Amino acid sequence: MNKRIIFFAVIALLAYGCTDNNKQQDFTISPEAGTNYTTGNTVALKVNVPSGVKVDSVVYLLDSARISVAKDTAAISLKTDSLTLGARIITAKIYQEGKSQDLTTNINLLAKPAEELNYTLEKVYPHDTSSYTEGLVYADGVMYESDGGRLAEEMGPSSLRKADLVTGKVIKVVNVDPKVFAEGIVVIGDKIMQLTYTEKIGYVYDKKSLKLLSTFNNNVGVEGWGMTYDGNKIYMDDSTNRIWFLDKNTYKQTGFVDVYDDKGAVNEINELEYIDGKIYANVYHKDYILVIDPKTGAVVQKVDLTNLYPQANRNPGADVLNGIAYDKATKRIFVTGKKWDKLFQVKFEKK
Repeated sequence: MNKRIIFFAVIALLAYGCTDNNKQQDFTISPEAGTNYTTGNTVALKVNVPSGVKVDSVVYLLDSARISVAKDTAAISLKTDSLTLGARIITAKIYQEGKSQDLTTNINLLAKPAEELNYTLEKVYPHDTSSYTEGLVYADGVMYESDGGRLAEEMGPSSLRKADLVTGKVIKVVNVDPKVFAEGIVVIGDKIMQLTYTEKIGYVYDKKSLKLLSTFNNNVGVEGWGMTYDGNKIYMDDSTNRIWFLDKNTYKQTGFVDVYDDKGAVNEINELEYIDGKIYANVYHKDYILVIDPKTGAVVQKVDLTNLYPQANRNPGADVLNGIAYDKATKRIFVTGKKWDKLFQVKFEKK
């Protein structure tokens, strides 16, 4: 008899559990997972419950950070103008009769269409065609350049060099480890920091003499590509659409932002330059420069440089557009490409 009572009790509990689970499955959340929104749009978040069902409260979280509390299931508004872009996870924690359950969805937050800029060609300078330009920085009247390559490859070993802007003549050059492929550089005070492509190592040089001072392990990101510096932190990209933030003293990761335009993620962000609060970026194999908001990752402007140095007119051996440098004192912008024989001074303007 006791066994029969226990048996029916278990059946009852299982039935209750199934009913409870079905009840939970009746709860839904909107918007639908994967919905695209443009930054600046307001997103209406709402928990949908069966007719007659009441809840005590709903707590909404964005990527695990609490953003709002509702006393009922009325929609709440999520403002997106200051949010970083990309996939954002939304969780609704529903409280009912002393219990809680979670519903999740996600949205893709994209940038507004980028403003198209014009350019004006102001001057043309010579550029050393032996340099497979990976990093370009103008500081203290000198053009600093990181030249990529490996000794075992046709392009030869990587180097770090100082060049005269007007003549293009290389003032000083130091070769990097012949097994290493050098990438982007930044000037920080009296030092130069240089990335490597796949070797996960970074170099620190004396800016004046180009003497190697130290090395460090760089395990940030997929690979080492471009860098720039805003006076407080270093920005580094890694072949994806991600721009990492690095501490200027330790070179350790402190954060990141993902780059999106109005269509989606923009991959292969390459050489970088920080100009007036924005990041100017080359995209590998593309003849345009993007202007990126470093707070949100949004591509806010774009300039097409296809006609600056057309493919048909380039010197033999010239490769892709890559290299942006800025003279803050005179507001001059310089661009070049890998193994180009020319370096251009340009001005970007609104149409």
